[in-house]
Amino acid sequence: MAGKLRGDMDELDAKIIERLLKDSRKSLRSIAKELGTPTSTVHERVKRLVKLGVIRRFTAELDLKLLGLDITALILVSVDGAHITEVEKTLSTYDQVIAVYDITGEFDVALIAKFRNMDELNNFIKTILKMPYIKRTVTSVVFNVVKEKLCMDIVPKYQG
Repeated sequence: MAGKLRGDMDELDAKIIERLLKDSRKSLRSIAKELGTPTSTVHERVKRLVKLGVIRRFTAELDLKLLGLDITALILVSVDGAHITEVEKTLSTYDQVIAVYDITGEFDVALIAKFRNMDELNNFIKTILKMPYIKRTVTSVVFNVVKEKLCMDIVPKYQG
């Protein structure tokens, strides 16, 4: 159940989320102690944020290079306009693809994907170019990750 949030979220919600972003395994009791709030309050807030869809899952952040996924590629895809949604759904099913974005500009879809090596990337590009409705792709390989953050820090930006 996703719902409206902006006016429904307060500074305590933001501080709870900030702590969960830093360590999703942190106990609610520990968070409550840090914030000087009863554990039951933190528990109810987290339950509510999950129900609203603000917190979608609790997860681990992996070092993909240590798992052998050394290549990160940014892939721009041009699609026959009437079939963008269909193509996006299909591209989303590939294990290598970690993000699919519907974008404006010369291209229609942007992908972020991870590969073990350049051969795997090359085979992936060849595969998607055979898909119906894909006109062309442009691929950039990431040399160095300067910043990679999955979530923004929300507490400093919280406006009440």
